[in-house]
Amino acid sequence: MNSQAETHPNIAVVLIGRNEGERLIRCLASVPDWVEQIVYVDSGSTDGSVAAATAAGARVVDLDTSAGFTAARARNAGYEVAKANGTPAFVQFVDGDCEINTDWIATAAAYLTDNPDVAVVCGRRRERFPERTVYNRLCDWEWDTQIGQAKACGGDAMMRCTVFEDVGGFDPTLIAGEEPELCYRIREAGWRVWRLDHEMTLHDADMTKLSQFWKRARRSGHASAEAAVMYGSETEPYPIVSTRRALMWAVFLPALIILGLLVTPLALLLLLAYPAQILRLAKRDGLTNRESWERAILMTVAKFPEAMGVLEYKWRRWRKRPSQLIEYK
Repeated sequence: MNSQAETHPNIAVVLIGRNEGERLIRCLASVPDWVEQIVYVDSGSTDGSVAAATAAGARVVDLDTSAGFTAARARNAGYEVAKANGTPAFVQFVDGDCEINTDWIATAAAYLTDNPDVAVVCGRRRERFPERTVYNRLCDWEWDTQIGQAKACGGDAMMRCTVFEDVGGFDPTLIAGEEPELCYRIREAGWRVWRLDHEMTLHDADMTKLSQFWKRARRSGHASAEAAVMYGSETEPYPIVSTRRALMWAVFLPALIILGLLVTPLALLLLLAYPAQILRLAKRDGLTNRESWERAILMTVAKFPEAMGVLEYKWRRWRKRPSQLIEYK
């Protein structure tokens, strides 16, 4: 038996994907040989993903197309298959558009073993091609989060299976933001979430169009609004703050300008708030850095699709309608 398998013999890897093509093939190939159980959950792919996963030796789960696809639902379904022959100690969740670092799974498993109060561990997720588009570079910047104790993980993370089951797994009704919501319940149960300063995965956002960026930001706004309703509080202010900022910049300020124009054309001066905000954001990273300007502009522009997502969630909630999946690729 491989020495890694002897050290960490009870780990499952659950991959999820939909029409990821070559990205999925790279993801499957990046799982270490000593991992004995790999489950791939497919959400209606038409590009041969199921055949590729089968050829790679993964156990394949085809989600029923009669119900809506969500990443949360897919991960839960994969986990159920992974534990069919006994609950693993740990489960590594990974998105099908990512490639796992060579020694990440062994490193993460060792950390969970040595730290019995930690339920979730994640590491450095980086963008594969940040040089290709400004949107990819924004993703790469977003992945660069603080090391140490964290409030949430992303789609790539290793979790302690007993805790995952105790808190009920992912909420399958969420179209986005399912990871921070799960981590919130895990932390409320007394466990910790930890981010290591270790390479974990390479992600391929493949964002080449403004429309993709727009949809991704809209989905983020929807997730923040839903999180604000579910668990936003003084101790968890982020979703509330994020939702309010989006509405302020993309709804209330434009409305104020329009109403002001009914009184005086000087109301147009309020438009200067947008370049002022861009300048403020750019100064945080240094005005001579091109990427800081790119991020500042995109972060300001993003408030408009984010506000759309917030209003969409509130409208559907008021009408008691289920949310619809928002895909950017």
